[in-house]
Amino acid sequence: MKLAPFTASGLLLCAAFAAAAQQPTPNPQANQTTAKPVAKSATPSTAVPAKSSIAAPAVFTSATAPVELARIALQAHGGERFRTLKNMVLRGAVDLYSPNSTQALGGQFAVVMAGEQFRMDIQSPAFTMRSIFDGEQSYSSMPQFQLPAINRYGYNLLFNFEKPGFTVSALSDKKKTGFRVASPDGAVTDFYLDPKTGRIQRFVIPVSDGISFSVEHKTFKEIDGVLVPMSFIQKFETPQGVFFAESKVKTALLNQTLDADVFAIPAQ
Repeated sequence: MKLAPFTASGLLLCAAFAAAAQQPTPNPQANQTTAKPVAKSATPSTAVPAKSSIAAPAVFTSATAPVELARIALQAHGGERFRTLKNMVLRGAVDLYSPNSTQALGGQFAVVMAGEQFRMDIQSPAFTMRSIFDGEQSYSSMPQFQLPAINRYGYNLLFNFEKPGFTVSALSDKKKTGFRVASPDGAVTDFYLDPKTGRIQRFVIPVSDGISFSVEHKTFKEIDGVLVPMSFIQKFETPQGVFFAESKVKTALLNQTLDADVFAIPAQ
């Protein structure tokens, strides 16, 4: 089962901030508690093994074949345990910035990813937002900001890079260690690796001229043999400037029993 990419959250965070900036009046509903996206009985899986269960990467350089770099990256994040996760739930704090701004709009977020399904809830003093992709259709509490088909980008490409029709090629920047994965329908993600650990430092989704989404991982935590990002920066680069979000995970849950209606699209 494929895990939804973190990049989708970058798009939503930036879009939500843009909307909030246009509506500075506090939302009277902002302090209401969002529905919990996991079963009440779910408990955090936060134990870190005394010794990592993730095998050390093979020796590699920027000259290593791109397809081999893809294998190394997948293994560095937990290999088959990472690829076959049933779900991941992240909750934490986020600071949102508009282009050329040094003052953040703070808030809380909760993200649920399960295969090709995704949900995000955001709360701040200025607005609340909920976005859902149920595997087939999207929903957003802000209708002008709809979630894209998140199963076509990011980690989902990495999980499928060895399947027929997918291609792995070198990055255009030869000074960087990494690779590009393209799907049969042309969806593309560029992965940049830590040259020592093989971990994915950053991945970029080029959309069109002057527009791209990216995620830069700052810190990780190994949970049940899977490398989970605990702090990361998400950027939405546009001709008008760069929107970005700094996120810090406070609770990470893997392979939980989710409520049946987590990804239910609200009646409209």
